[in-house]
Amino acid sequence: AETKVTMSTDATTAFFSLTQAEYAAGNFKQKVTEGTLTARVRVGAGIDNVAGVKLPVFTIYETGGVADNQSLGLAGGGKKIVAVRDKFTVFLSQLIKLASLQTSFVTLDEAMKVTNRRVNALENVTIPKIQGVLDYIERELDELEREDFTRLKLVQGKKKDDIPKQSTSTNNNKKGDEDITAAFDADDDADVVF
Repeated sequence: AETKVTMSTDATTAFFSLTQAEYAAGNFKQKVTEGTLTARVRVGAGIDNVAGVKLPVFTIYETGGVADNQSLGLAGGGKKIVAVRDKFTVFLSQLIKLASLQTSFVTLDEAMKVTNRRVNALENVTIPKIQGVLDYIERELDELEREDFTRLKLVQGKKKDDIPKQSTSTNNNKKGDEDITAAFDADDDADVVF
């Protein structure tokens, strides 16, 4: 806002001084356009990187060219014409500064809109989808855990039921493990000859 205010005051003074010069020197616009028009001031464009956003930056630089219409206003109003040139140079530098700031603001505004769209997409679409997937995975894992728990309980119950059965079968096996030939006396048998 400060640059716009100073630019408006510079524009007012520059155009008012142009009016004063035309009053003092007469209409000199045609003489200016007839001369060789080489620029004394040029505008350079560059790029400035601010938080990952590439902003265009305009800079003013002098070419070193001399004003070819030095003889302008010799008949009268020469000082007024030089004052107009100086005031329009100041006005041009303010205008270039304002253009640089304005394009930077527009570019940053677009980058902020894109970032806000991405944030909204993340908050309203992507994160809820991921949260839904995580909830589904958590429910499935809980269900698998409950299944494993019931399976474990069933196996423990079966083992408890099988322990008394195994003890009776091992008692039976202990009886069956005794040497069956010990019950017979080998002296009772008659010798077998082949």
